Amino acid sequence: MNLEKLMRIDRRLIFLLIALAVIFPLLFPIGLPTHLSKPVQDTFNAVDSIPPDGPPLMLSIDYDPAAMPELYPMTLAILRHCFSRNIRVLVLSLHRAGPGIGEMATTRIAKEYGKKEGEDYVYLGFKPGFGAVILRMGEDIHGAFLTDYYNRPIGEIPMMREIHNYDDIPLVICLSAAAIPELWMMYAGSRYHQTIAAGVTAVSAADYYPFLQTDQLVGLIGGLKGASEYEKLVNELEERLGVDKKRKESLSKEEYEKLQVSHSKASAGMDSQSIAHLVIIAFIVIGNVAYFAQRRRKR
Repeated sequence: MNLEKLMRIDRRLIFLLIALAVIFPLLFPIGLPTHLSKPVQDTFNAVDSIPPDGPPLMLSIDYDPAAMPELYPMTLAILRHCFSRNIRVLVLSLHRAGPGIGEMATTRIAKEYGKKEGEDYVYLGFKPGFGAVILRMGEDIHGAFLTDYYNRPIGEIPMMREIHNYDDIPLVICLSAAAIPELWMMYAGSRYHQTIAAGVTAVSAADYYPFLQTDQLVGLIGGLKGASEYEKLVNELEERLGVDKKRKESLSKEEYEKLQVSHSKASAGMDSQSIAHLVIIAFIVIGNVAYFAQRRRKR
């Protein structure tokens, strides 16, 4: 009788348990251990090696809203890393759906760290053309982008006066759910010897490991798992630098706790994903045990 019940579990109960497994860790993060991978650590080290108030990191936001669950957390983590160490950032997008996402992330984190647009970061916005734009920036960024996202002439932006081409950019990070990192490697990397890292979705991460082995990529952040690893590194950095302590002293308890939750979105997402996978595995095991036990009983 018990075996019969196990073989006929109401699918609504399964859906309910999966929903709870997904939602609960997002609302109440469990804090499952995060083990660092070398490609993510290498990406972090490449960003961390850029001197404060020196040449800027170039961040290319090349994904659409469908990829945001995996790529948006790593976007926020990279911007937090830069702004916590006073590394300037030059943000752009080669994907037509990327400009709004890029502006939302950049302005949000810049406001949190008190950074000024035009001095601490510049948002160039969208430019169509992929390879053509990448090649043109290798010669002259001012020629590729005549104005920034807010239609201000590039020459009038204080930060851009000393930035002309890839010689002034120590690192480019492309975040994409498509093959755009390959264009950066082909045109900026091969022709101009630009150092490049990439952040991609989990399903496409395996395609980029050969580029790590050939040193065409200096680092790789793969999917939500990679985002949670980078997030962990940034949280540890801010604790060492005293950024977290200053934030705690300047904010109310409620504001601080809310900010801490927003700084652990990728980790909470991994908690949710891991628990959901465990529930699915449990049902698979239960189903198989019941099936084979019932078959053996019939024999």
